[in-house]
Amino acid sequence: MITVIDLGISNITSVSRALQRLGVQHLVSGLPGDVEGAGQLILPGVGSFAEAAKRLRESGLDTVLKKAVLKERKPILGICLGMQLFASYGEEGGGAPGLDFIRGKVLYHRASQLNLRLPHIGWNDVHFNGFNIAQSPNGNSCFYFVHSYEFIPEESVNTAISHYGVDFVAAIQKDNILGVQFHPEKSQGAGLKLLENFCKSYS
Repeated sequence: MITVIDLGISNITSVSRALQRLGVQHLVSGLPGDVEGAGQLILPGVGSFAEAAKRLRESGLDTVLKKAVLKERKPILGICLGMQLFASYGEEGGGAPGLDFIRGKVLYHRASQLNLRLPHIGWNDVHFNGFNIAQSPNGNSCFYFVHSYEFIPEESVNTAISHYGVDFVAAIQKDNILGVQFHPEKSQGAGLKLLENFCKSYS
């Protein structure tokens, strides 16, 4: 069973509908016990890094997630802010520590230094560089983004790249941990395929 983690600030409905369309059984919950009982996890997110990190701490989900993901090796997919929460630290909202699943920082997107509009909103190509989670003839697909911050990894991990003024991390993978900066649940066929691949490949 997949548990979609609800922090109360996430676009849970779109993710749940996408999973329903794929025929994937899942539970939407913000309760630590439902994370402990899950076989796989999805952490969506929109909003401020600091607020989301605060909710993780106050609910006790941070401790439960670290045990589930790092010790029990349960597969987890982070979407948008959910991926960013995998980092060690995020500066948004005054700054806060993240889950530290992947060593790195979440900083204001470098596109701002080129006078490009933020948030970065819209469709963009993603170059997967051999990710087994993305099955397309040339390893590239187009996905929908809405974000102003980017994940800067500080360890050697598998990354997919997109471009908005500069190359930035569009997806990141380390063992049982997969994060995507874009919204697969809003990315039509390519997004549904990625969600399906996660559900099957890590089950």
